[in-house]
Amino acid sequence: MGLTPAISARRPTCNLDEFEPNQPVPKHYAERLVKLFDLTGKVAIVTGGNGGIGLGIAEGLAQAGAKIVIVGRNAEKSGEAARRLTETTKAETLVVTADVGVEKDVQRAVAEAVGRFGRVDILFNNAGINIRKPAHELSLDEWNTVMDVNLTSAFLMSKAVYPAMKKVGGGKIVNIGSMTSIFGSGFAPAYATSKGGVVQLTKSLALSWAPDNIQVNAILPGWFVTDLTNKAREEVSGLYERVLGRIPTGRWAQGSDMSGTAIWLASPASDYVTGIAIPVDGGYSSAL
Repeated sequence: MGLTPAISARRPTCNLDEFEPNQPVPKHYAERLVKLFDLTGKVAIVTGGNGGIGLGIAEGLAQAGAKIVIVGRNAEKSGEAARRLTETTKAETLVVTADVGVEKDVQRAVAEAVGRFGRVDILFNNAGINIRKPAHELSLDEWNTVMDVNLTSAFLMSKAVYPAMKKVGGGKIVNIGSMTSIFGSGFAPAYATSKGGVVQLTKSLALSWAPDNIQVNAILPGWFVTDLTNKAREEVSGLYERVLGRIPTGRWAQGSDMSGTAIWLASPASDYVTGIAIPVDGGYSSAL
């Protein structure tokens, strides 16, 4: 099946036969390569974009030229993150204080983004929490809280941005899963279940919205240094050492390790990629 004229016209193309091996890349070719990953003029919403993985994503998108909307519950932390982005990347930013598990807050957040920038092109559903208890100790309220923030919020945010993305001819939605999207977790069953659901939501939305030129994918982060994992290391004895021993690259990840994959999935370079879940884990999920 060929591309529609509208989609084909907006996608930069590169022909690998245009230059000889071991020779400098021609300027016009390099320019087209840059355009493949260029987010100039795009507007990206990042939930939980005020720290950890979310901030790493926001920084990468800002470096690629996007305007950034940080959505989070902690106004002070979000404001600090926005100032950091502006200082380091000169990106235009907007902070929206909202609970992404509440539908009215989600609708308001998207409305504020559209009101400020006129469009939404990119959404990263990154907000997440964890309650570490075995299943027999979890209350229903605790279960529902994890589901609301980790899974329901991704549905609500995606549904809310859909009209705006369709209006501009397409968009990119990236849901943040986890290693527990692949593996179970005896000490965090609610978290693991929610992150497994994120992958199935990703596939379902990808199928639903492919005709609207909206690509929906998931990233499955490995063990990153974040507020969530710092708390896990406090609560689970020996966790840091056990995890480190399984990571082939020999280190826990930093937020900046997410930037490259985030830019790719948000850019024209991934226009034919949808419905997949990509581990960014230093090889953790490939190791025995």
